[in-house]
Amino acid sequence: MTARTAEAGTARAQGRARGRTQGQAHGLGTLPVLDVDALIDDPGTRIVVCCGSGGVGKTTTAAALGVRAAERGRKVVVLTIDPARRLAQSMGLTELDNTPRRVEGVDGVPGGELHAMMLDMKRTFDEIVEAHTDPERARAILENPFYQSLSAGFAGTQEYMAMEKLGQLRTDDEWDLIVVDTPPSRSALDFLDAPKRLGSFLDGRFIRLLTAPAKAGGRAGLKFMNLGVSGLSVFTGLLNKLLGTGLLRDMQTFVAAMDTMFGGFRTRADATYRLLQAPGTAFLVVAAPERDALREAAYFVERLAADRMPLAGLVLNRMHGSEAAHLSAERALAAAENLEEDGIADQPTGKDGDERPAPRSASGTSSGDGSGADVGHDGSPSSPTTAERLAAGMLRLHAERMHVLARERRTRDRFAALHPEVPVAEVAALPGDVHDLDGLRAIGGRLAEQPGVEPA
Repeated sequence: MTARTAEAGTARAQGRARGRTQGQAHGLGTLPVLDVDALIDDPGTRIVVCCGSGGVGKTTTAAALGVRAAERGRKVVVLTIDPARRLAQSMGLTELDNTPRRVEGVDGVPGGELHAMMLDMKRTFDEIVEAHTDPERARAILENPFYQSLSAGFAGTQEYMAMEKLGQLRTDDEWDLIVVDTPPSRSALDFLDAPKRLGSFLDGRFIRLLTAPAKAGGRAGLKFMNLGVSGLSVFTGLLNKLLGTGLLRDMQTFVAAMDTMFGGFRTRADATYRLLQAPGTAFLVVAAPERDALREAAYFVERLAADRMPLAGLVLNRMHGSEAAHLSAERALAAAENLEEDGIADQPTGKDGDERPAPRSASGTSSGDGSGADVGHDGSPSSPTTAERLAAGMLRLHAERMHVLARERRTRDRFAALHPEVPVAEVAALPGDVHDLDGLRAIGGRLAEQPGVEPA
């Protein structure tokens, strides 16, 4: 570890300690506060993985982190596995593909750059084949129908290729920081299982079951698999109907061509898995202040802990606030009711002949004309009843906002009670969607501006 890395790590720990103490002073209970700038400024942080359920702003968070880190002097690439196109649109790119593309308009500390890319599962698989076999064998694999089916959509392939691409980016050592935007929902953590799942498929019993009869030939192969002739015929017949004729021949050709690569798949994936567990990696769980989203966040936190993955903290997006939080919902509703009652009381004589106070002018004197309209200083009529109704309506809106705030805080506090050790960064909701770099900068600023965290 270099002296610079050690100093940055110490500063990061001190920043978190400040955040924890100051966060308690700002009414955040025992929640430690996540210092995002300390995280992305630390040269020891090389990979940040954003995970979370769908619709919580995970892609936007990943992009905002990339923009902020680049403008603070780091060379960043954002890799999205989510097929949505929001990332490209917000960065001003017409498209994203399997090659990192430079994002223009990101200005900051000299040396800072931002690139973005979207995982192309099949292209990544093709690149692996081309890089680890000779041209003739590579062509045979790429043209094989079974390979084409496997690389285009076999369950688990996308997650495995995400591991491969992340490993490639890290091995190239071209980037100071890699930000990974994972797919939505719990499948976002499936890539943690990718080495075992795809490796088990490629060199497991399924492949042996389908290829052993063809390799061994005759009844010896059938006895080896403990299958009768009729049973095997039914089994292979069903697979031929599902995947097309000539399945066994295609698979045998595929296995023969890929035989030398199987060990490499597992070796590289295992290396990437260990990389994710290393100190240079940080996982950020992204959620919204809603019960279901935070339940998913709790699942992510527990799964990461079980796999010994380094969790940096929770990003709680779209938190609501108010400049008049000192006015409680109860007081606001009581004031609204009083205004509405006073408005009724100030109406002119009713049909039942009851006397009611005459409306008052802006000067506080009765208009005295029995018309029910107030008269201002300039003699023009005014409508205090309308103003009272407007004020009452605003008070009721404020009360609704206070109820939302209270519900969000209760939900947040329930998560904190279950996971008091997880640092949290709260991001205030924006009035609209994020469509450009300025919007991403605004999100990045809100990520960094946490109670008790001193601006860098």
